[in-house]
Amino acid sequence: MSEPHVESDVDLFSPDVVADPFPVLAEIREKSAAVYMSKYDFWLLSRYEDVREATGDWEAFTSARGVALRQDFNDFLKGGVLANDPPEHDRLRAILSDKLAPRALKDVRDDIQEYATVVAAEHTYKGNFDGYKDVAAVYPINVISDLIGLPIEEREKFHPGADATFAGFGPITQYLEEHFQEMVTYQQWIPTMADRSKLTPGKWGAVMLDAVDEGRIGLDDAVASLNAYLTAGMDTTVNALSATFALFAGRPEIWSAVREDRGLLRQVLEEVLRLESPVTGFFRIATRDIQIDGTPIPAGGRIMLHWAAANRDPRHYPDPDTFDLHRNPLDHLAFGYGTHGCPGRGIAILEMTALFEAFIPLVEEFELSGPVVRGKNPVVRSLDAVPLTVKAI
Repeated sequence: MSEPHVESDVDLFSPDVVADPFPVLAEIREKSAAVYMSKYDFWLLSRYEDVREATGDWEAFTSARGVALRQDFNDFLKGGVLANDPPEHDRLRAILSDKLAPRALKDVRDDIQEYATVVAAEHTYKGNFDGYKDVAAVYPINVISDLIGLPIEEREKFHPGADATFAGFGPITQYLEEHFQEMVTYQQWIPTMADRSKLTPGKWGAVMLDAVDEGRIGLDDAVASLNAYLTAGMDTTVNALSATFALFAGRPEIWSAVREDRGLLRQVLEEVLRLESPVTGFFRIATRDIQIDGTPIPAGGRIMLHWAAANRDPRHYPDPDTFDLHRNPLDHLAFGYGTHGCPGRGIAILEMTALFEAFIPLVEEFELSGPVVRGKNPVVRSLDAVPLTVKAI
């Protein structure tokens, strides 16, 4: 690294930064388009256009050589849809492409809406509940588990295990050490689900095993991809739902606007996803020497594509730290972009829309009954508590 570049010794994964990352990210973003983060030896991209372009360019920014910071975790992820590039990535992703297509989502919409209606009615009747613990950490887990065809038993392990797994994408931190056993238990449990006797016929898990039987993929690849779909299918939705509950309780005029015009709900959800960006970003490896706005990154350099920072870039979004009801940022990067864009984006939006549509005829107002507690996961932006009281209609 003899050529000039901008460095920072900030630890983006430290508890202080995780608690309030955006002022720090804003300072780094203004220093340079690409900043060398000396603490953990990687390059940070935090400007919207650069992150979007890099996310869409799998040939220059490969996922196949690692989407996590540490090599041991990258070795663990090998074989799955998340840590592959075309053509292998496309082959793995094609296994469930029919299940995630818009037409297929129409087939499951009624079931999801029915479950959302039950959840909304139950918690409105209670009058007091925690938006995170009682709803956000339960509802999407049951939805995605039903779609995969997993048994009801042991679902309480899903979110703690998935949350700890996401922490594994970063460095060894105190948070990861404290939740290491949850991650291990979860990762040991997932391969046991590659068993037709435990999976509902015709669901996603059974379809993956069909592909194994047909010789289209190996069993290890199926397990790794199932892990990726299950883990990613929970955390983004869990944390976006939590943040939306907090928004509606803290800004009652937004909930009133949604109740008056249901058409606003989708853009509210997209703006929450932009503002909160539940998964902050993943890593890539440069396959060749790269120039980012004049800053050289050598071949083999590890690069973090920071979606949360990009989604608050004032070059792309005016007044980016403010929730704007009418912004409707459909181009946000909370689900990634391009070849590696999250295939579950449609199902996540469907889940969130169904839930809050179910609350509309039941709840006049959400109120906070205690402090909102921010989560400490260094890779996932989350909430650990959203205590609510509802004013029923």
